[in-house]
Amino acid sequence: MSTAGAAHAQSSVTLFGILDGGILYTSNTGGHSSWQTLSGPLLAPRWGLRVVEDLGGGVSTVAHLENGFNQFTGASLQGGRLFGRQAWVGLTSKQYGTLSMGRQYSPLQDFIAPLLGSTTLTGSALHPLDNEGFLTYRTDNSVKYVSPVYAGLQAEAMYAFSNSTNFASNRSWSVGATYTKGNLQLATAYVHLDNPAVNKDTNGAIPSDSYFSYSTTPFLATASAVQEWAVGGRYTVGRANFGLLYTNTQFDNPATGSLFSGATGSGGGSGSVHFQNLEGSVRYDFAPDLIGSFSQAYTHATEGSASGNYWQTNVGVSYFLSKRTNLYVDAFYQKTSNNLHPWIMLTGAPSSTSTQIAAVFGLCHRF
Repeated sequence: MSTAGAAHAQSSVTLFGILDGGILYTSNTGGHSSWQTLSGPLLAPRWGLRVVEDLGGGVSTVAHLENGFNQFTGASLQGGRLFGRQAWVGLTSKQYGTLSMGRQYSPLQDFIAPLLGSTTLTGSALHPLDNEGFLTYRTDNSVKYVSPVYAGLQAEAMYAFSNSTNFASNRSWSVGATYTKGNLQLATAYVHLDNPAVNKDTNGAIPSDSYFSYSTTPFLATASAVQEWAVGGRYTVGRANFGLLYTNTQFDNPATGSLFSGATGSGGGSGSVHFQNLEGSVRYDFAPDLIGSFSQAYTHATEGSASGNYWQTNVGVSYFLSKRTNLYVDAFYQKTSNNLHPWIMLTGAPSSTSTQIAAVFGLCHRF
């Protein structure tokens, strides 16, 4: 649905959304196999409004309000927020770029997430513990600038305030760039978070519904700083699209928790928890309405003196009933070493063994 005022022919308010639900099988969640319904295996259910007001002279006001919800219960997600996925307003110009303020995605999500193998087809098949925060990381109190595209190059910078008298408590800054030429796309991004722990400053840049609050890894909620860096690219050849991505995430001085069974690790406020992720992926269009995807990811994790590895394989097939509706089947396999617990993120809980297998069948509709 879209409406426009007579006085401003180029102004509009557009309603959009996604409905996506599936049935998930998991081989081991806490020692038991399970069958369950799952909201958003491929794309998270949402609805929202996009606003554009033409101010003249090539300048427009833009705004974005987006709610996330559980399709099977109707409950709002992102901590129960009305517009928990995004809520921002800004000014945009083809000549000067876009300046926006509100609850927004960082350059990591804007530039790197589209390169992630899971985004090509297999939805929430993220890296272990979603250590980069692709699934839930959004930034409050943020001001973001996105440049125009110059010769295929676009840059982005964001700063998020702590809203505290302690200027460095729960604040964030990030930068990124992307380059596109023909069938090639390259991107890089860096994110730095100071004292993101939500128990230090609940009104800061990183809110309580962020990925730092995973109950099975409480050290993520108590780090003194988080640093993330990523670089990747995609290239299209005929019907095939190939991707390669490297990400590096470090959590400094977490106070509690451990990745490894029986390991002392860095819990207690010393050392760091460090993830390095390397992923290769391919998407192939068998036909206009039939798409296949494969990705293989390797993660090396260290915590204090302990270290271990994750290996994850993702395979998916999607059949489009129309341009906006598709059926899909995805399968996932994860294996770990050195007492790490495998956890395919959409399963909701880690395995009690060194392997975990999951498969999901779903239906997705966009409007």
